[in-house]
Amino acid sequence: MIQNQKVCPDCKGSGKVIRDKCKDCYGTGYITTRKTIKVVIPAGIDEGQSIRMRDLGEPGTNGGERGSLLVDVVIARDPVFQRDGYDLYSTMPISYAQAALGGDIRIHTIDGDVLYDLKPGTQTDTKVRLRGKGVPVLHRDNQRGDHYVTLVVQVPEKLTSQQKELLRAFDDALNGKTPGGDSEKKKNKFFGK
Repeated sequence: MIQNQKVCPDCKGSGKVIRDKCKDCYGTGYITTRKTIKVVIPAGIDEGQSIRMRDLGEPGTNGGERGSLLVDVVIARDPVFQRDGYDLYSTMPISYAQAALGGDIRIHTIDGDVLYDLKPGTQTDTKVRLRGKGVPVLHRDNQRGDHYVTLVVQVPEKLTSQQKELLRAFDDALNGKTPGGDSEKKKNKFFGK
């Protein structure tokens, strides 16, 4: 003798069959509606992680409790900051005068501007590390990544004639040439003929 057991295809194991189904809930006892839910995003969450919201999922069978709603996190790209784990990376333009003379510059971070003391003679592509100014570590208070800033010296593309003359005088002074030196005398001799 062989016995087979399977769930009833009509009642699906509930023991009840609803003959006249409601046009709103189709006999389930639940009505589908659209709802807007506020989700609190914890600081430091990363791409692909989920946030679980209890009792906001599908209803349980036979009057069981509701399940959980899982919200998958997709992080949009930022035009200024790039993220790698809990560290942030950005690029900041500085002028030639700031690079040569040094001084205080304002660096943009996710928490607002920070004053940084730039050393005189800073070269382009110098990397600066701002400790503790990166992304907060998930579920750990007072722990953060770092913010790395690449300083890029910007050379002006358009100069006035006065600015060009001042730059030439600066370059001559930097290279030990004096106005009215050998190059000036040669120029005067040539044009004097």
